[in-house]
Amino acid sequence: MKFRIEHDHACLPGHFPGRPVVPGVVVLDRVYAAIEAASGAPLAACRLPQVKFLQPLLPGEEAEVELEGAAPRWRFRVLRGDALIASGEVVGADAAAGTAP
Repeated sequence: MKFRIEHDHACLPGHFPGRPVVPGVVVLDRVYAAIEAASGAPLAACRLPQVKFLQPLLPGEEAEVELEGAAPRWRFRVLRGDALIASGEVVGADAAAGTAP
């Protein structure tokens, strides 16, 4: 799933003045949206046992979420072209509670 956070997004003022950077939580929101689109269902409570942010995403830059796996466990990568911005794992509520593999 490709996405772009435009320069006028509400998250940018103050993050950071003079050199805005897309907050990590906004990038993760796009990861959640990609999981929901791929699974066709809303993502229930989950946890993020591992997340690494390697490079900033700047307003206006196009990025893409790549997913591996299936419910209740996904690995993700967020790329800007060939550059890795973020990677990690999302574990759905069932697996987080220990009721699923």
